[in-house]
Amino acid sequence: MLEEIIIAGFGGQGVMSMGQLIAYAGMLEGKGVSWLPSYGPEQRGGTANCAVVVSDEPVGSPLVTRPSSAIVLNNPSFDKFEPLIRPGGILILNSSLVVRASNRKDIKIMEISATDMANDLGNSRVANMILLGAFLEHTKIVLADSVIESLKKVLSANKHHLIEINKQALQKGASLVEVSIS
Repeated sequence: MLEEIIIAGFGGQGVMSMGQLIAYAGMLEGKGVSWLPSYGPEQRGGTANCAVVVSDEPVGSPLVTRPSSAIVLNNPSFDKFEPLIRPGGILILNSSLVVRASNRKDIKIMEISATDMANDLGNSRVANMILLGAFLEHTKIVLADSVIESLKKVLSANKHHLIEINKQALQKGASLVEVSIS
């Protein structure tokens, strides 16, 4: 198994956190992983993306030029990364914020109104976790339980109260998989 992932959006949307959680979860499961962040000139509000590789073998390079998967949270990221997904790959996008549509017929596309759903859960900041839950359910590259365990290590102790809402968001995203793939 080899999954090469691009996660992209604006700074502050949890792009880097999603990548880190996938990488940490992969490490917990004994997989080969890499995580390579890329920031625009501004941190919050500027563009940000990360490349994550998860494999059953050691990872030879952290660079991802033709991702098998992309999770996209804004229009500029859609424009940049949608054409790069290799045939047979998957594009997961936050349709609450991405207003463009893909015309590609050679990839699977999941349009999830993650920001709206996160607001329904009571915390707009977990939109990224809804997208991550859908991604994990579709790809099965790491277990959601490993991501939750990683959250316990990544979040400082005074933020552990957020683990439950993040867990709910992952479950919400996972529940969307069968009905969302086009």
